[in-house]
Amino acid sequence: MISFTRLTSSIGAVVQGIRLSDPLDELTREAICAALAEHHVLFFRRQTLTPAQHRDFAARFGQLHIHPIYPKHADAPEIIVLDTDLVDLQDNAIWHTDVTFTQTPPMGGVLVARMLPPQGGDTLWSSNIAAYEALSPAMQAFLQPLTATHNIAKSFPTERFAMTAEAQERLETAKRNNPPVSHPVVRTHPVSGRRGLFVNDGFTTHINELSPAESRALLPMLYSHSSKPEFVVRWKWREGDVAFWDNRLTQHYATDDYRPSRRVMNRATIIGDRPK
Repeated sequence: MISFTRLTSSIGAVVQGIRLSDPLDELTREAICAALAEHHVLFFRRQTLTPAQHRDFAARFGQLHIHPIYPKHADAPEIIVLDTDLVDLQDNAIWHTDVTFTQTPPMGGVLVARMLPPQGGDTLWSSNIAAYEALSPAMQAFLQPLTATHNIAKSFPTERFAMTAEAQERLETAKRNNPPVSHPVVRTHPVSGRRGLFVNDGFTTHINELSPAESRALLPMLYSHSSKPEFVVRWKWREGDVAFWDNRLTQHYATDDYRPSRRVMNRATIIGDRPK
């Protein structure tokens, strides 16, 4: 029987009693959806998933996103390959929410550990719901009507992602296909109805209704506040581990503390709805 063991009061649970390589029945899918809304990130130990099984599990929760820049797995193009031998992953070593540069950012991500360094390489997740609820009522009221711009170019700059003519063309195509978008600074979770912060250092460039100086002052405060240890869970990976997180109101940080060792992760990204 499937069970969920809470890791912290704010975020994170370990799931037992399920083998993700098996077909996912509707009752189990609904239980995972409910737990995801409650715990924000779910961890599954000792899983054995092929790339196709990884894709199929994620696809039970929605349409999958094809990343415009990261390498894709040869057996399943919906799976991106996060391999430190293949691509610059400095953009993962900051607090960020995946792919908020689109009109409908992901509802979730499913990450599988394929090759791990002998030490380091943990990933941290934070709850933007817990962070928002810890703000003063006055700050909550101030933030609620604001919107912010999110831009793919912030995490994928030319100097790091256009080292060859082919890479430059891919980056320019990604920028053309993903112009800057605006999202609310405070988002309402479509399942739980709880509110949370929806800005991140990976893609948010400025708050639209504020002056540049005001935006530069406020955004770092929100980033710092959101990453307080009280709102964070840290996961020490083992090969075969799977993490499934609710991307709508969380952030995560992949620690870059294992060089020159290699780290290989596979991610499926599930398209979500337009933030409200």
